[in-house]
Amino acid sequence: MKVTTAALPLLPLFQRLLPGLPGLPGIPGLPELASLPGRLTGLSLTLLKASALEVAILAGHLLLYPSGIIQERRPALTLPPVGSRAPEPSPPAPRLPAPAGTPVVLLHGFIDNRSVFLLLRRSLAQHGRHQVDSLNYSPLTCDIRTAAELLGRHIEEICERTGSERVDVVGHSLGGLIARYYVQRLGGDLRVRTLVTLGTPHSGTRVVPLANAHPIVRQMRPGSAVIEELSRPTPGCRTQFVSFWSDLDRVMDPLETACLDHPDLTVQNVRVSGIGHLALPVHPAVATGIREALDTIEAETGTEADGRAGSGGRAGAGGRAGGLTVA
Repeated sequence: MKVTTAALPLLPLFQRLLPGLPGLPGIPGLPELASLPGRLTGLSLTLLKASALEVAILAGHLLLYPSGIIQERRPALTLPPVGSRAPEPSPPAPRLPAPAGTPVVLLHGFIDNRSVFLLLRRSLAQHGRHQVDSLNYSPLTCDIRTAAELLGRHIEEICERTGSERVDVVGHSLGGLIARYYVQRLGGDLRVRTLVTLGTPHSGTRVVPLANAHPIVRQMRPGSAVIEELSRPTPGCRTQFVSFWSDLDRVMDPLETACLDHPDLTVQNVRVSGIGHLALPVHPAVATGIREALDTIEAETGTEADGRAGSGGRAGAGGRAGGLTVA
């Protein structure tokens, strides 16, 4: 009994690591110690698998990284030869109808580039989404606001080129925060129908304090000016949000910071179990979840969103019931 009593101060830690453990008969709130080793073994195996996958993904991404450094090529305007007579002006041609499906814009995370979305792009294309663009912002970018303005110009160019009035955006980590700033603070809800975030620190993350030397990392800290701006009221926001967060994401501190909770936003939080931060933009199960989320919203609202803001808020403290479990 003395050993059991001495373990009581550690109870909050065990309950955080192993939620839902049954209580020990006769000692309310204390986990059943007989089942604890098996549960710890299961947790350790899950962490081991997730860590091994993170290492493998990091190695593969380092190989692909050079291929994504250059900005994505886009169709260029055809100009007349130098010295030739300019053609007579003609009446503007009617804009072609937007292609089936809303264009998708992919936005990478901190010190990354568009190569991280290679598998997600392939998955989207295989299921009929051929209007997919990636935006590279410089790793030297020091301000989320500046990156959000660049994203806005990029989206305007896509809408002009495709004839679509709105786009969907998928942002990994910092990319999701940049896109959210564009939507909430720069009027981007007029252009962004759906914003999907993957492991984005919506409330700020405390991980790796030494990284504070970089200005944009300081903007991702809890209580920063940018995080405070995003917490302000945004009544009537037209964009729908889907936030994927992982229970093994060690870049998010605390883990729940990747859940989006705002009273003025229509939000669906999706809990992903079994993978870490780097796996979110590349894992097939997450890609399927992203496609299903976009297709569901497409079916509910059509190609053009109706612009009505919902009641918002998180779908429960742990995200959407029945989230993704990756074995």
